[in-house]
Amino acid sequence: MSIEESFDNESKEIINPFNIVTKLENPPEIAIVTFKQETLELLVQNYESKIIGYTNAGGLFPMYKINYKGKDIAIYRTVIGGAASAGLLEEVYAMGIKKFLFYGSCGVLSKDISEYNFIIPTEAYRDEGVSYHYAPKSDYIKVESSTRLEKIFNTLEIPCVTGRTWTTDAVYRETQNNMRKRKEDGCICVEMECASIMAVAQFRNIEVYQFLYAADNLDSEKWDRRVLGGTNQDTRLSLFNIALEVARECLK
Repeated sequence: MSIEESFDNESKEIINPFNIVTKLENPPEIAIVTFKQETLELLVQNYESKIIGYTNAGGLFPMYKINYKGKDIAIYRTVIGGAASAGLLEEVYAMGIKKFLFYGSCGVLSKDISEYNFIIPTEAYRDEGVSYHYAPKSDYIKVESSTRLEKIFNTLEIPCVTGRTWTTDAVYRETQNNMRKRKEDGCICVEMECASIMAVAQFRNIEVYQFLYAADNLDSEKWDRRVLGGTNQDTRLSLFNIALEVARECLK
């Protein structure tokens, strides 16, 4: 059986996250999801925070809560890759969090998109495995929250671009031919989680948002690293502060 035929909506899952996690006491409505340990360190240094729980991904990761401009917001670190991010999304939802805002870096497929430009994915190409267990087969999965997120960015007067993204499991197999195909298809960036987490969101009816910031560039004769892996503390804190503003707007 092809992986594209894996979606089974006729029988129940054998393991359910509600059976293996402990529900949080008075959880915040929304969680910001980061991929960087450095973000959590900056959070602790710059905001009054409290550990409210832990996620488990081959080790315990603390989940924090802060009160930002009168709104309680949770923050946890996820793991790079669709399978890990989708699994932790399931578990944190079972803990009682209802809304999620993911943000992280991506590679761009157009050299015209400068480093640190914000990107809101509208559809994700399903070059991964998780989404086929949550949704019927298709090339793309729609990011249903993208329209509202774009409106939030406009309200906050934060410039952004919108477009399709290429979600892949294989960061070291992003070949030139496949990159050109995705670009011709309208993809403007590449990352490793969007299709997976949005498939979970649609299947479980969870409100999940995601924005990306441009890091490396694939649209050149040779790979251009740009700012990938080189974000300084001030910029990282600025990105997190933007995520806080966006999360607060998502609660309105």
